[in-house]
Amino acid sequence: MIRSRLRSRLGALLLAFVPLVAGAADLTVSAAASLTNAFKELGPAFEAQHPGTTVVFNFAASDALLAQIATGAPADVFASADQEAMDRADAQKLLAAGSRRNFVSNSLVMIVPSDSALGLKVLPDLQKASVLRIAMGNPASVPVGRYTRGSLEAAKLWTAVEPKAVMAQSVRQALDYVARGEVEAGFVYSTDAAIMKDKVKVIATVPTETSIRYPIAAVNTGPNPDAARKFLDFLHTPAAQALLARYGFGKP
Repeated sequence: MIRSRLRSRLGALLLAFVPLVAGAADLTVSAAASLTNAFKELGPAFEAQHPGTTVVFNFAASDALLAQIATGAPADVFASADQEAMDRADAQKLLAAGSRRNFVSNSLVMIVPSDSALGLKVLPDLQKASVLRIAMGNPASVPVGRYTRGSLEAAKLWTAVEPKAVMAQSVRQALDYVARGEVEAGFVYSTDAAIMKDKVKVIATVPTETSIRYPIAAVNTGPNPDAARKFLDFLHTPAAQALLARYGFGKP
C-alpha cells in the first residue's frame, strides 16, 4: 500500500515537471503570464521561419519564472513584465551578456465586472463601503502588483485599499477574479482586459510611477543559445511587432 502511494506521488511529480522538459531542438521561452495570448500566436510564426525548431512556452508570473530558472529549470529565453524581475536575473548572473532588451510596453488599468452596477469611475471610489474585494497581483511576487501598489501609494489610497485586496499569483488570476464577479474591482494590464471585453470593463487607465516596459533576454545556461538569439531578433521584426500591437502592446 505504501509503495503504491509512493509510486502515485512520484508519477504526479513527474507529470508536473513535464511542461518544463524540452527536447534538443526545442526553444524554451519562459514568459510573463500577460504575454500568453500574443506569444502563442508568435510561436508558430517563428517556427515557420526556422524549420526544425519547436517553441515551448512556460507562462507564469515573472518572479515565479525567475525562481524556476534560478533553480535549474530549462529555459533559453526569459521575458519579464517588469524591470525588477529582470534586474534580479541579471544580478544572479542568469542572463547571456548583451542580450537584454525591451520589446513591448503596456499600461495598468482598473476594471470591474461587465455587469457591475456600483458606478465606480475613479480610484478614490475604491474606498466606498460597497467595494469589499479588490483583485490585484501580489506586490511581493507579481509585477502588476508592484505597479498597482506604487500607483495606489502615489494616490494615497494604499492604506484604504490594502485591507480589501485579494492577492493573485499572476495578472491572469486577478483578471479571472473580476471576470467571474468574485470581486468588485481589480487591476490588470490593458492587454489582459482586452481579451475579456465581454466579461470585464475598463474604468480607468492608472498612471504608474515608472513606464511599464517588458524586458527580454537569453538565459546563459539555455541549451539552445542560437535559437534564443534568433527569437529575440524575431520579436523586433515589423511582423512580430504588428502582431504584438494587435494584442494591445505598445512600442518599447
